[in-house]
Amino acid sequence: MLSAGHGSPLLYSILHLTGYDISMEDLKNYRQLGSKAHGHPEVGTAGIEATTGPLGQGFAMAVGMAMAEAHMGAVYNREGYPVIDHNTYVICGDGDLMEGISYEAASLAGHLGLGKLIVLYDSNDVCLDGELRHSFTEDIGKRFEAQGWHYLRVDDGNDITSIGEVINLAKQESLRPSLIEIKTVIGYGSPNKGGTNAAHGAPLGKKEALLAKKNYGWNYEPFDIPEEVVNHFQASREIGEQREAEWNKLFASYKEAYPELAKQLEATILGELPDGWDADLPEYKPGDPDIATREASGAALNAIAKNLPTLFGGSADLAASNKTKLNGIDRFNKENCAGRNVWFGIREHAMGAIVNGLSLHGGIRPFGATFFVFSDYLRPTFRLAAMMKQPVLYVFTHDSIAVGEDGPTHQPVEHLASLRAIPGLTVIRPADACETIEAYRYAMENKEGPTALILSRQILPLLTFKKAKEGLSKGGYILSDPPHGEKLQVLMIATGSEVSLAMEAQKVLAEKEIPSRVVSMPSWEIFEKQPESYQEYVLPSEIKTRVSIEMGSPMGWARYAGKQSKVIGVCTYGDSGPGYRIVEENGYNVNNIVSFIEKKLG
Repeated sequence: MLSAGHGSPLLYSILHLTGYDISMEDLKNYRQLGSKAHGHPEVGTAGIEATTGPLGQGFAMAVGMAMAEAHMGAVYNREGYPVIDHNTYVICGDGDLMEGISYEAASLAGHLGLGKLIVLYDSNDVCLDGELRHSFTEDIGKRFEAQGWHYLRVDDGNDITSIGEVINLAKQESLRPSLIEIKTVIGYGSPNKGGTNAAHGAPLGKKEALLAKKNYGWNYEPFDIPEEVVNHFQASREIGEQREAEWNKLFASYKEAYPELAKQLEATILGELPDGWDADLPEYKPGDPDIATREASGAALNAIAKNLPTLFGGSADLAASNKTKLNGIDRFNKENCAGRNVWFGIREHAMGAIVNGLSLHGGIRPFGATFFVFSDYLRPTFRLAAMMKQPVLYVFTHDSIAVGEDGPTHQPVEHLASLRAIPGLTVIRPADACETIEAYRYAMENKEGPTALILSRQILPLLTFKKAKEGLSKGGYILSDPPHGEKLQVLMIATGSEVSLAMEAQKVLAEKEIPSRVVSMPSWEIFEKQPESYQEYVLPSEIKTRVSIEMGSPMGWARYAGKQSKVIGVCTYGDSGPGYRIVEENGYNVNNIVSFIEKKLG
């Protein structure tokens, strides 16, 4: 894992030399359009494990990978058959260790005793703006030891023998992750820029590059690879091929000895859902008690966990509120890595990156949960999950100003709009328990990227029933039309708890002989994937009188409501008080909706 992703030229060069699909032309066109050698490493190029660059993200994703290795080893390995048995390595720099996410992730890694995680810290005492001492003077060794890590140091980054010896020492430590601080000189060999921030990000320049090569005794033209280098890396490839052949032989024997486990492992690595994974998902029918969508979410998670042994995750110290505890399943810890309930602690940012790492490793279907307002802490990890097309699941509860007494600090306002702005992230805000179950079905079958479920704390009436099954998979659908086929005059489009409000408004409008349609639109992203003909069917363009109803920022709703219609949203922060009072004060009531429609229709 190259967490210090700005060092990508080294990674691309090694991948090229070891036979991965990065050509000499890609290297020559580094950071140019059409080249696979992007400015930072990105998943999709062979040999790259994770998309890195934003500092600290790779470090935290590696913690997720190490957790996946520990868990899968505990689940699948049998005596004499260590089919899951590898180290996770990270190359990081000062910048990674300054980022807050690295503190969070290192704290959890030490707590969990992830002994197969080895971090090589390129410690060169220089950052982009100049000498590191002006901003970062902590004792890294003491910090990591305090977090439960094994700390080692190499004083000369050019002493390859010592580095190898220390890595072997780290591999022998099974109870603690290891940090190896390796003292290096940035721009080593450059007589004028070496050891300074001038060598940090910009090219040395032709003259300085020639002087550095002279110092190295390197007498070759650019991109001219000596035969001895080719031979060295060919030998490395052959060693890798031999080890892969040995593992394949081991796995063949494992398949004979443990056929069911082997079959399960192969399927999980491919990300396949087993037959019957959704067999126990609850079905709600008229007459069932109304419940909050967070409660329905908890029921769905536990139903899936029964039949999907790869479901693995937890909450940032809010499992009781998020309803994300997997009942009857052990906690993942250093004493029992086979457990599937993860206590992430109050480490939201690290949690987001860790679930990315779990997913990238393969064999795990991860989820992470917290209050919706705290999704801000995970934002950089959303972007990377979407870029990498990782099918991770986020469970966000306490979805609106209806949270009430906790006040504006805990009441999401701008969060729906900001999540919808992230390309590749599917956001689903279900109207009731029925839509929540279907949201899980969609999320688990979505292999194209991450999914965020936005769920209520308050109880919501059951509304959608069988319509949810097909409707949610289309992102938006007709929930209720005029009962006698009257010609439509009004469209009301709503999400989440506000769908029930629209249904109440429809009744009042019917009494006033104003025929209206209620559209539940739990996911813009899914709706936008539907054919234009379906979108027109649900939201006929001839109907100009429209109202969108959502307890969040109105940003973006004009695309569905139209500029001449009413967008009922929240344009300020909430308040502290009973949730129903705050909702009412912000205009979420039947009278407000009906009044606008009557005025609009004249």
